[in-house]
Amino acid sequence: MYALEIRNLSKNFGEVKAVDKASFQVPEGSVFGLIGRNGAGKTTTIRMMMNIYMPDEGEVILRGAKIDNEFKSRVGYLPEERGLYKKMKVLETLLYFAEIKGKSGRDLEKKARRYLKRFELDDRKYSKIEDLSKGNQQKIQFITAVLHDPDFIILDEPFSGLDPINTNLLREIIMEKKQEGKVIILSTHFMDFAEKMSDHIAMIDHGKVIMNDSLQNIKSKFGQRNITLTHSGDISFLKGSPLIEKITEFGNSTGIRVKEASQTQELLRLLVEKNVEIKKFDANDISLQEVFVELAGKEVDNNGKEAAHA
Repeated sequence: MYALEIRNLSKNFGEVKAVDKASFQVPEGSVFGLIGRNGAGKTTTIRMMMNIYMPDEGEVILRGAKIDNEFKSRVGYLPEERGLYKKMKVLETLLYFAEIKGKSGRDLEKKARRYLKRFELDDRKYSKIEDLSKGNQQKIQFITAVLHDPDFIILDEPFSGLDPINTNLLREIIMEKKQEGKVIILSTHFMDFAEKMSDHIAMIDHGKVIMNDSLQNIKSKFGQRNITLTHSGDISFLKGSPLIEKITEFGNSTGIRVKEASQTQELLRLLVEKNVEIKKFDANDISLQEVFVELAGKEVDNNGKEAAHA
């Protein structure tokens, strides 16, 4: 049994089809990545899961039963559009939102103070929310999502506006929650974050789920004939090579697709012969970024088959 099942969810806003028969399954105890470009339908899907929007069709199944309002008390939700009361003080805010979820008491306050200390906000506990930077407000919003110890944690673009140090801290806490057996749904357009953290992935584009599988299966399926290369030196000679089908530059690394799987070792030998300094050569490897770029130009018909856009 899955923790959550999303079955054929659809939502229209006037003539705009925001979500189109989206279906995927969220396993227990996992980090589930819901990924796609901005405006793909991720946030609308989450809002239907949260009963904020009612779907035009489809349903959300929680551990075998149709979801109801009780789910809101069991979930910690970090919305894309942050919603804190600007005039409230920091500690007051944390305790207020926890009380809404049915949690209170001295132990909870101690827990809130520990989170503030971990995020280096202990000295701001009596500051008003409006006096905090946007990054610090983001950290407070995250704490409100996890303080009441929810079974499900839904994070919509959680890394937006955070510096690298706090991004790493957020990732650390998310992985701790996974170890505690929580179900985490991570919605993001940052493919590298999703790839590093998620066990399972649903890719959504133009309201349609275009990929739904474990990260391992996705990489296995799409990684054939692919190499991820990190190097120093000129590899422009590869552009005219009969071995190569496609080269994609990602700044710090290069994605290379050979025409035949058997040509991987031949490519490696060629790079060595040309005195290219190879720092990383991962055969049969592909990034989520590459998979998404490959799939995002396609749409899925009613039978689940991919069809190229006209």
